[in-house]
Amino acid sequence: MTTLTSPPGGAAIRHPAPPATTGRTGTPRQGGTILALPALVWYAVFMIGPVIAIFVIAALHWPGMLQPVSFAGLGNVRTVLDDPVFWDAVRNTAVQLAVALPIMIVCAYMLGYYVAQKPPGHRVIRYLLFIPGLISTPAKAMVFYAALSPDGLANGALQSVGLGSLTDAWLASPSTALACLIALDVWSGIGFTAVLFAARLDSVPDDLGEAAQLDGAGHWRTMWRIHFPVIRDYVGVVTMLQFLWTLFGSAQHVLLLTQGGPGSSSTTLSFLVYQKAFIAADLGYSQTVGVILFLAGLVGLLAIRRAFRQNY
Repeated sequence: MTTLTSPPGGAAIRHPAPPATTGRTGTPRQGGTILALPALVWYAVFMIGPVIAIFVIAALHWPGMLQPVSFAGLGNVRTVLDDPVFWDAVRNTAVQLAVALPIMIVCAYMLGYYVAQKPPGHRVIRYLLFIPGLISTPAKAMVFYAALSPDGLANGALQSVGLGSLTDAWLASPSTALACLIALDVWSGIGFTAVLFAARLDSVPDDLGEAAQLDGAGHWRTMWRIHFPVIRDYVGVVTMLQFLWTLFGSAQHVLLLTQGGPGSSSTTLSFLVYQKAFIAADLGYSQTVGVILFLAGLVGLLAIRRAFRQNY
């Protein structure tokens, strides 16, 4: 409503009334909380709940799903730390991350930068890079098995060029089994990661690159000295995603190609969790390794976040 005031000797002036207040300033915020409640309940039950269950089961002696359960305390930790297979898995996982992650991120960034420059056929290149992400894991494993088996494509190619002495049973050799798994990890993730980098680099203003080239900088310096600092935080996010995928998702490649062998030469921590839970039926041991894997992932994420944080 409005009010009328009449100054002395003048016409009435119409003033708008102040807006009505209800005294419930928190209503929009409360409504947002109510809308988010189903998602919060889902997250608590299916995300936080399993994490708590991992720590609980790690303290139990549980020799199988239908077997009696007893409290083990720190007994599972001592068993895991005294097991040489566990330390082989730690070494293999460390090698896998130290080799696969830098190669994947650096090569994917360079490919993404090239695609972001929009060369001839860049749209087709984007689709070709994305193809490994569209292939199921069993299909990718079969491709690598066909290429690396004793009578596969790799040995056939070596024999055809007169290098038959270099042929090997790649997946069955302790010296090459882990390297084959690392190659599969890199091939699986590099194209998808390159497409992500290209999409992010497309949003960088063209003026930055043009100004650098006018100052005499080539593509190499422009790529690493101009564009990389701009998307440094995004590189950190992608690195964290690939770190988690390599750390936790390598079990399926090991299961399909090497079964952790020969011996334990290609056993990783994530595969050891599966092996102890579903093959050895030692759930306490399995989830103790799961706790160690969880803590390793948390520390790795914090380290990557710190390494790629912006300096301004």
